[in-house]
Amino acid sequence: MSEFDVQIAFERADDTARRLPTRREMREWMTAAASVDMDVSVRFVGLEEGRELNRMYRDKDYATNVLTFDYAHEPVAQADLVICTDVLVREAAEQKKSFRSHLAHLLIHGVLHAQGWDHMTDEEAEEMEALETRLMKSLGFADPYSDRARAH
Repeated sequence: MSEFDVQIAFERADDTARRLPTRREMREWMTAAASVDMDVSVRFVGLEEGRELNRMYRDKDYATNVLTFDYAHEPVAQADLVICTDVLVREAAEQKKSFRSHLAHLLIHGVLHAQGWDHMTDEEAEEMEALETRLMKSLGFADPYSDRARAH
């Protein structure tokens, strides 16, 4: 268990019947990535809401897999994560990953963003991906970047 106080709220607003892992499992994955106290909400959405949020906040007219709205990095990281379930399902199939593994990766990725990590430069991307890989392996998952192009 983490030495940090990690508060996580989950909300389901997507239009898929896809069963999610338990809240306990998702909390475990997210807590593994915590390096500060955190207060995070996770909202699972469908394509329409995912596209609208990405268009509104990032000027990109498509639904993306995870959006992180980070409000504070310290002393408590505060953020909202938005996961588009339809994109998650499609990417998992394309990348030949399990839904569970890909979701764990996206939650970890979002938690790292919530703490100020980014991947705007090649150096930042390499550091963040290396940390994501270590965290995923520590949780019993494979390297999320091992079998695909590094186009993230």
